[in-house]
This record gives sequence, C-alpha cells and structure tokens, in this order.
Amino acid sequence: QVQVVESGGGLMQTGGSLRLSCAVSGDIFRVNTMAWFRQAPGKRRELVALIDYNHTTNYSDSAKGRFSIWRVDAERSMYLQLNSLKPEDTAVYYCNVGVIRLLPHKYVEVWGKGTLVTVSS
Repeated sequence: QVQVVESGGGLMQTGGSLRLSCAVSGDIFRVNTMAWFRQAPGKRRELVALIDYNHTTNYSDSAKGRFSIWRVDAERSMYLQLNSLKPEDTAVYYCNVGVIRLLPHKYVEVWGKGTLVTVSS
C-alpha cells in the first residue's frame, strides 16, 4: 500500500502565503513524478505544478511567478509554497504521485485526500 497525505491548508487573506506539504509512505521502490492539483467549487480539477524524478518543474500559467514546488527525496515529501494568494486560488489542493512499488514491482498513481485553501478578499 502507498499512502499520500497533504497538510498545510487554511484560511488566508489576499496577498498572504501558505506552504502545503505532501508526505508519501508505504512499500515504495521509487517516487517518480509528484504533482499538485487543485479543484475549486464547481470547477474541474486542474494541474497547478509538477516536479519529476530529476527535479524538473512545470507550472500552470496561474501558478507561474507566485508558487514554488520542490521535493525532498530523502523524506519522500513534496512542498508547494503559495505566495501572493488571490481569492481565485481558493480550492482543495491535492497531491498526486507516481510511485514504483516494491512488491509487486509496478507503477501506481496515488492521490491524497486534499487540503483546503481559502483566500479571503
């Protein structure tokens, strides 16, 4: 089994900052690409940022310049720094990871349950 747990969400005013964390655990051989998605009320889930095994990053247009993603492989963790928050950033933020399991030795994609970020105007 592989578990993914997000934390760090909360209520913030416009212009504020938050740091989200994602912790991965279980029978893991290797953690490949890690990503943050978000889903606002009434909207589809969308990619915010991702970081691959080589630490190459990619951001959505709305995240560029305001959000930063990084990972600490030794901890099997990933972070998302949210700066200059706007009300339209309000959403549930989900961690998504691609993992190669130990046994059986296969690739699986796992989602966390999400953490809510609310930005007030």
